[in-house]
Amino acid sequence: MKKMMIILLALMMFGIATDNVRASSVECPNPGDLEQTSVKNEKELRKALEKIIPKVYAQGDDADMYSEWKIITATPFPKTVGDKQNEVYYEMAINFCGTDVAAKSWLVRIHFPKLEGKSASNAEGQIFLAKSKEKGWFVWFRYH
Repeated sequence: MKKMMIILLALMMFGIATDNVRASSVECPNPGDLEQTSVKNEKELRKALEKIIPKVYAQGDDADMYSEWKIITATPFPKTVGDKQNEVYYEMAINFCGTDVAAKSWLVRIHFPKLEGKSASNAEGQIFLAKSKEKGWFVWFRYH
């Protein structure tokens, strides 16, 4: 727990030090409203991301910069355990909304090639998603 708090604090301090970080507010879903998913749902999620990513990122004056994107990873949070590059996001999800929500959620990391070389923090986005039993896939947190 102490390790998780140190990592989260470091991430938050880094975020405060950079102007381009866009952490949205956390909107924790009710765990009872979420479907249990697994890696078997990845193809379905990737299809849903074709509509979700433009809605989440391609807005306002910077919309064109986010018009091209590539998914780096789409992984259920529990599968990130032991993956040093991605496990920290699972720890963030647990800290924000609890183990029940995190266990039913996914990490999606996205690369935006138009921002490459212009903004290191915005060239990659991270979103936390889950699948509602009634409404399908949705983003409950956007880190970058």
